[in-house]
Amino acid sequence: MEPRPHWLFGDQLGPHFLDPRHGGPDAQAPVIMIEARSVLRRRRFHRAKAHLVLSAMRHRAAELGDRVTYVRAATYTEALAQVPGGGRNRLTVCHPTSRAALALVTSLERVDVLPAKGFLVPRAEFAEWAGRRDGRSLRMEGFYRWVRERHDLLMDGDGPAGGRWNLDHDNREPPPRGQDTLTVAGPSRPEEDEIDDEVRHDLDRWERDGQVSFVGRDSPRLFPATRREALSALRRFLTHRLPDFGRYEDAMLAADPVMSHSLLSAPLNLGLLDPAECVERAEAAYRAGDAPLNSVEGFVRQIAGWREYVWQLYWHFGEDYRHRNALRHHAPLPDWFLELDADAVTANCLSTVLAQVRDTGWTHHIPRLMVLGSRALQDGWVPAAVTDWFHRCFVDGYDWVMLPNVVGMSQYADGGLMTTKPYTSGGAYLHKMSDLCGPCAYRPTDRVGDHACPYSTGYWAFLHRHRARLSANHRTARAVQGLDRLKDLPELLDQAAARGAQAP
Repeated sequence: MEPRPHWLFGDQLGPHFLDPRHGGPDAQAPVIMIEARSVLRRRRFHRAKAHLVLSAMRHRAAELGDRVTYVRAATYTEALAQVPGGGRNRLTVCHPTSRAALALVTSLERVDVLPAKGFLVPRAEFAEWAGRRDGRSLRMEGFYRWVRERHDLLMDGDGPAGGRWNLDHDNREPPPRGQDTLTVAGPSRPEEDEIDDEVRHDLDRWERDGQVSFVGRDSPRLFPATRREALSALRRFLTHRLPDFGRYEDAMLAADPVMSHSLLSAPLNLGLLDPAECVERAEAAYRAGDAPLNSVEGFVRQIAGWREYVWQLYWHFGEDYRHRNALRHHAPLPDWFLELDADAVTANCLSTVLAQVRDTGWTHHIPRLMVLGSRALQDGWVPAAVTDWFHRCFVDGYDWVMLPNVVGMSQYADGGLMTTKPYTSGGAYLHKMSDLCGPCAYRPTDRVGDHACPYSTGYWAFLHRHRARLSANHRTARAVQGLDRLKDLPELLDQAAARGAQAP
């Protein structure tokens, strides 16, 4: 009997998704890939993201050659009618990464869903671990240690390498003084080819015809679109950038948005890299003496800890999680934010980071959390709209990625299910951890007046607005008590209210 065709989604592009071991499709199974323009019509994606995803899909199809049937259609339904067998053949598909895609494939009688790939922990095993918590919070630190033990990652016998599970305390250094950039080798950058040209031509044509609309600027592709490019990016990071990654993991430099970060989230989320190979090679670098433990542990925590944790919570919390709004934030996203209009913003930190998103569709996790997310939290924007913005505007943004990251981590809209406190700060934190405040028209120490930092004003206004809730939280109670020492609080609140949706 001939093997059944296998449907390959656009974020399942690595070889492990076609590996017959561990529940994959038959080794010689024909492959079906679908490029549905309805995906681009539903959301106003960043132009660079649309280009990357289509380029990666078409590159994978070119690699598979005659084995693949690549269907371009207006919708998935229309495309499925065009696959070999006239829509009669039964198909297999690896478990999709979004609830919408899973609902689609499970609604089709002719599709059999195989286990998810591209993650370290099967969902059933996470459910078993969560069930053993006896109602206790599902905090990332406990999950991370469990994953480390289960996969024997950075372990020396029964304990963690170096004697500590978490070296985050060693990874919070501010950027080096007097340096505009870190003195490390730059990241791997791909070279575009005729497939990239074809994708760009199609996007131009669809946009001219009014079929789709984008935000952000197009530019030469910055992220891997093939397995070969992804492996090259991984090797370069491990060899030249991992050693300095840890210490400046939380720092920001205006002229160096990449710093020592890996930039591997995009190829990981496209399925071009498997998380196991990333963490295992990083550990090998530590064992060989090529990278310090704090850098390797920080990188392993990002992938085997946070990324895995977010994936599991996306499914564990259920569909209603996306509508959580514990802080009752209802302000709409302002136009300058929706349009990535960095030139409309006076605050240097926000203008710089927004320009990075506009130009590349990427920033590292601290600008996302403490500049972009903090602005949304302080101004009380609708969490679901903030989630959608991050999904659309980041090249590594997918529903499973952004829903827990934004609703739980960034906007505290779940009321503490995922994190123990809201993540926001005044200008003092930004001044300490970046070089963004020096040339700014605002002063991080000023709360009121013409030079008041919008983050400092916004921080205290946020604490005041949610005083009752935050005073009952042991991690924020002391900060709330600081409100009583602010003699200019009425003036501060008036200033925050007067700004409203205006660009800070």
